[in-house]
Amino acid sequence: MAETKQLPQVLNEWAALFMHRSMQEFTHLMQETGLSMAQLSTLMRLFYGGACGVSHLGDRLGVTAAAASKMIDRLVQQGLLARAEDAADRRVKNVTITPAGAAIVQQAVAARQAWLVDLTNLLPPEEQAVITEALTRLTAAARRLPERAAIPSQQGENL
Repeated sequence: MAETKQLPQVLNEWAALFMHRSMQEFTHLMQETGLSMAQLSTLMRLFYGGACGVSHLGDRLGVTAAAASKMIDRLVQQGLLARAEDAADRRVKNVTITPAGAAIVQQAVAARQAWLVDLTNLLPPEEQAVITEALTRLTAAARRLPERAAIPSQQGENL
């Protein structure tokens, strides 16, 4: 009789496969656009989180504000980000994603969604229903767990 896998093991296998496929898509996008991992992460952060300051982006990436500012300058020059003074405090520079930057993020999202649709189409409807119910419960449980605080990093100075 075959040993039944425990839920943590199954989740680890799924997470590893999902992350592998996601990173493949991310790497392909990096090659296609010529952008670095940090640059694409910045676009994603601004796409999903909205405008924010340079120092906040630096904190999120684990780099100094100066390193983040340098990377943002390159993305502004490429037309992927826009930088403007904060109306309440002119010393603060807010960064927003441009339509061209958003298009790159949407391209990445579309690639992942296409893979998930292809995967879903391999399963009969009754299995899809069981998996949908299980993942809905798993997602709800995951949302109840507290997030870990980010650990400041000393690396990533050369974005």
